Amino acid sequence: MNFKHFIYMGIAMLILSCQQDPKSNYASQNIDAQVQELLAKMTLEEKIGQMNQYSGFMDFTGPEPDKGQAATKLDYIKKGWVGSMLNVHGVENVRAVQKIAVEESRLGIPLIFGFDVIHGYKTISPIPLAEAASWNLEAIKRSAKIAAEEASAAGINWTFAPMVDISRDARWGRVMEGAGEDPFLGSQIAKARINGFQGQDLAASHTIAATAKHFAGYGFAEAGRDYNTVDVGTTTLYNVILPPFKASLEADVKSVMNAFNVLNGIPATGDKFLLRNILKDQWGFQGFVVSDWDSVGEMVNHGYAEDGRDAAKKAVLAGTDMDMESYHFIEQLASLVEDGEVDENLIDDAAGRILKVKFELGLFDDPYKYLSKDRENELVCSPKFKDEVLDIARRSIVLLKNDNDILPLQKSNQKIAIIGDLAQDKTSPLGSWRIAADDGTAESLMEAMQAYEANNTLNYAAGPQLIIGETKFVKELNVNTTDRSGFDEAVRTAKNADVVIMNLGEHGLQSGEARSRTRLGLPGLQQELLEAVYKVNPNIVLVLQNGRPLTLNWADEHIPAIVEAWQLGTFSGSAITQVLYGDYNPSGKLPMSFPRHVGQLPLYYNHLSTGRPNDPNQNDVFRSHYTDEQNTPLYPFGFGLSYTNFIYSNFKVTPLTSSNTIEVTVDVQNSGDMDGTETVQVYIRDLVAQISRPVKELKAFQQVKIKAGESESLSFTLTEEDLGYYLPNGEWIFESGEFEIFLGYNSQDTNSKRIEL
Repeated sequence: MNFKHFIYMGIAMLILSCQQDPKSNYASQNIDAQVQELLAKMTLEEKIGQMNQYSGFMDFTGPEPDKGQAATKLDYIKKGWVGSMLNVHGVENVRAVQKIAVEESRLGIPLIFGFDVIHGYKTISPIPLAEAASWNLEAIKRSAKIAAEEASAAGINWTFAPMVDISRDARWGRVMEGAGEDPFLGSQIAKARINGFQGQDLAASHTIAATAKHFAGYGFAEAGRDYNTVDVGTTTLYNVILPPFKASLEADVKSVMNAFNVLNGIPATGDKFLLRNILKDQWGFQGFVVSDWDSVGEMVNHGYAEDGRDAAKKAVLAGTDMDMESYHFIEQLASLVEDGEVDENLIDDAAGRILKVKFELGLFDDPYKYLSKDRENELVCSPKFKDEVLDIARRSIVLLKNDNDILPLQKSNQKIAIIGDLAQDKTSPLGSWRIAADDGTAESLMEAMQAYEANNTLNYAAGPQLIIGETKFVKELNVNTTDRSGFDEAVRTAKNADVVIMNLGEHGLQSGEARSRTRLGLPGLQQELLEAVYKVNPNIVLVLQNGRPLTLNWADEHIPAIVEAWQLGTFSGSAITQVLYGDYNPSGKLPMSFPRHVGQLPLYYNHLSTGRPNDPNQNDVFRSHYTDEQNTPLYPFGFGLSYTNFIYSNFKVTPLTSSNTIEVTVDVQNSGDMDGTETVQVYIRDLVAQISRPVKELKAFQQVKIKAGESESLSFTLTEEDLGYYLPNGEWIFESGEFEIFLGYNSQDTNSKRIEL
């Protein structure tokens, strides 16, 4: 028996004995002690191997490669020099590569399998920005839980989600992947998503480890251009950018991913201040830090590292634990340790963090625990998920305008024209991050409207194509700006309709990573088509499907009804149809401000007041304003209408004498004739502080369903934690003094009261 088989048999016997004795089971023993015991058995190369992650590079169920890079990588797995794989999914594929790692390496350490399960695996929920518009934390948690259940059935045990970057710039395409512009809402959603992915028991076969990304500042890329420089002050860093990450740690997130960008001139992957000082030392993070794709190597491009060796050294010294697809850790770290440039204790710490998560996932108890073919057949694309995924899709829809009560649609005797290329598209509604989902699996608006049991006449015309040619995640799209084929037919179809449903917006691959835009109007020929249809029939419902805020000035001025439907995933068509017909009363609220013009960006409600705040009544020009546009957004953060009306009354703000705590109460009446859900929002302003504070900050919200004609009394409690803030040096403080408390329908339409603490 060779040494490898001896070690493997020993581990197998230990696992068996642990299973027989619950007191010594891997899942119940002190995991830290087990990690240290395993590290003591590992060579330096094996420990560095745990820090090495490869993307799928071969068909693991097929023949082995005998030469080239794939053969080398396969050999490294056999040597125990690989800790994780990404983009390997499906039970057969995962089992095949896990079998190599466990049964052919010296110590049999299992791999962890990562995948971009962003808003679903095969069954796709709304894009994260859309889910954020629901403001329903329980629904968002359920959405992540479903994604974890389905992905884990396909062998995945680690997701690179949630993205918790705050962003104020709709030009940045990855706003679709986050929760919008507000750190409080973003923090609550981060915790909901992590709790959904990881559940109560990470060792259960239906939960997966989550990743908070991108640490830190990625959403503040200059000019909204992806991967671009970030240059913000520490006040913004501590009070806006970092809170969702700190909230993620409170939810026990197991990994954190580096950002691509520099912050204060230092690439985040090599930033000791971020990774060691804040994340690991001050916050006590116990999980591991994974680089983003080749972000270790990209430090050379930033001009921060001389070469791959220097990049590996700076990344490890800073606190990066796992290298995603740059190969510099596996190629350089051993010699760096041997030459005394990197302390082996740092390698032990990094490898130990990764091993700890593997223990917590239960992979040492059973490396194949996620690999049940029966479970995969049962859960992947299972109809059992439909009701909940459809529910979150409906909750995500935001009603932006509804003049003359054109909505909801009548259920009989209406001639309805449906116009727009997107209305029949069964792929675009899946959005950008749906890499496991099959093209053509979304329900289109057209087929859902046709299937709806309404006694109406439907006529459809696509109009001009939005995209010409292929649509691929890794390729630029060719937006049609010249071919007007179908234009005249669309106008004719709309002319004699009672109501025109115009389904316009962005293709699902026009937002997301590397999809920055400088023009945020309707792309291609869609604006021209909208105006042409309006000339012959102004009775239009504009249904938008998009992944970011758009500029909609013309539509807001002319179109009577506007529905923000985002990219809603697999059951998009039914969700939109049920809202249009009033079977579901829309309740969504915007998680990002919609600009009037791209020149306003970055745009956000919680800005600071300037020394010369804008006062339109001021007679001279010397105030902070534009000469050609308003300062305010077209639709503010927190905005969203309903088919019913809500009236707030008895708004009271009361200091609680026992502590620096404020109680806010209000009565909310549904004064309409339809049951509805309202999201009541509470904002604060610290009127005098050591540093300038935002004009408003969201600090609480409640979502309440109220029957027609009835009322509900709501109560909110604001504590020192809500009223305090971070100084530029990172110190958190609470200061007594005067506060203004706002309560309202959105960040703009509020009433306020002042209170002294």
